[in-house]
Amino acid sequence: MLALRSRWISLVAGGLLLLCTGAWADEAADVTRLFRSGQVTQAFAQIERLLAAQPRDPQLRFLKGVMQSDAQHPDDAVITFHQLIEDYPDLPEPYNNLAVIHAARGDYAQARVALESALNANPGYAVAHQNLGEVLLQLASQSYAKAAQLDPSNAALATRLSLLRQLTLQPSIPRTP
Repeated sequence: MLALRSRWISLVAGGLLLLCTGAWADEAADVTRLFRSGQVTQAFAQIERLLAAQPRDPQLRFLKGVMQSDAQHPDDAVITFHQLIEDYPDLPEPYNNLAVIHAARGDYAQARVALESALNANPGYAVAHQNLGEVLLQLASQSYAKAAQLDPSNAALATRLSLLRQLTLQPSIPRTP
């Protein structure tokens, strides 16, 4: 299986944070600045304070999930994104970021399910389409590798597998920040 690179969870501009308005947008931007400047503990304390005041706010909850993922706490991020999906099933971004975590773990089947859910929520979500393409390439590569293992004399399989490996050498599944 292909080793994943840090680019796998690269940032994409935009996301739910842009939907925040007024004071909450300023507060969320402050949390993001703290987090990106390495003040992770302070950023988490501030996001928890904001969530205590607005516990159902989808943008703040999403930001918390992104921070958990970036802070190398994917299990916590999975829980946060699942809870967000449960409360707001029509938001595609949590599904997309959940898919990124699954893909980083090599669980492309689960990543595919999450991305298809994102696209059911928003068929025009380009990032999810891109990520689904990346996941399908990984799944195809796994299938061709298995077929080549079972039938090593089949040159066509070896050729296809080689081409797929070239395509998947630099995976780039963006998540919504």
